[in-house]
Amino acid sequence: MSPTFSRRVRALAAAALTAGLLVAGTPAVAAAGDGAHRPDAVQKELDGLVAKDGFPAALAAVRDAKGRTRHYTAGVGDLKTKAKVPVDGRVRVASNTKMFTAVVVLQLVGEGKVGLDEPIETYLPRVVRGKGIDGREITVRQLLQHTSGLPNYGRWLPSIFETRDVHRSPQDLLDIAFAHEASFAPGTSWEYSNTNYVLAGLLVEKVTGRPLSDELNDRIIKPIGLRHTYSPAKGETTIRGRHPRAYGSVKPGGPLVDITDQDPSRAWGGGHLIATPSDLNRFTGALMGGRLLKPEQLAQMKRTVRPAGAPAGWEYGLGLMKMPLSCGGVAWGHTGDIVGHETRNGVTEDGRAATVAVTAQSATDAATQHVNDAMDTALCR
Repeated sequence: MSPTFSRRVRALAAAALTAGLLVAGTPAVAAAGDGAHRPDAVQKELDGLVAKDGFPAALAAVRDAKGRTRHYTAGVGDLKTKAKVPVDGRVRVASNTKMFTAVVVLQLVGEGKVGLDEPIETYLPRVVRGKGIDGREITVRQLLQHTSGLPNYGRWLPSIFETRDVHRSPQDLLDIAFAHEASFAPGTSWEYSNTNYVLAGLLVEKVTGRPLSDELNDRIIKPIGLRHTYSPAKGETTIRGRHPRAYGSVKPGGPLVDITDQDPSRAWGGGHLIATPSDLNRFTGALMGGRLLKPEQLAQMKRTVRPAGAPAGWEYGLGLMKMPLSCGGVAWGHTGDIVGHETRNGVTEDGRAATVAVTAQSATDAATQHVNDAMDTALCR
């Protein structure tokens, strides 16, 4: 489950996302144009995430504007066996799922089945109710942009270490959220809330009459060839295929515990997907390349607001972040944090895309910053 955007934005501010070239390999290798004895700068960054920040593994994929992809790995894929990190292994991409869910909603907008500025009450009558909470006053746009004021149910969920096998329905999550007061009146402020994307997922199901997972698969995953991306089935706690193990600490700074296997239903429409770094790059490239949305809906997705307290240049659209680059320009993408994984991705306007993932959550803000330093190095060289 992702923490609040404001915390992550502060940590990410100095390292902007863009795209460039990555080089395959677990040891340091020479990048194109580097001298034979110069270790690649991106590999050094990933190696540092393992050696200095204590991440068990780091892996990355970067695709250039011509579609050529290079990969990096560092560390070990299993702390017990010391197995190698699988190149382009699957990870839980957490809140990067929000981009996928938002795309499906916007596709329905383009089909005339959903109105962005219609109240959610139109599609989910009498579902959104609570203290200071009324679905008649909250629009679909506000859900996707986190300006609804709906409280984030994640604040009140018990530790994943205690409930890793517990399955929660979308209604279970809404019941938790709506037992608490609204954070603010709709449209008057901004606050990152996974509750918004539970409702977005329910909206998709109500309008289409099909499960969210089927819509994600048929509208996005299959059409653009994401061969290693999927929605876990109900009760499925493992990760299919080649993947590194994932770790977390019961207490901050405590010993790492294997948390690879867990029920992702607590994240659902806001964070349940599993994918590879290269698949995330393919997705963001297809999105910015106009293959998933009509121009009008893509333009709406890129209409941003600036969250209160965000660093200069950081803005949020409809399930999409706009991030300034240290090398100039901006990147579009998202971030994803769940116990066991952190994932960062971005795509530039010219189609370069990059994703970096680590197999534990940062123990400190400095470690988080170093993940983004690696991204910046990879994408701005």
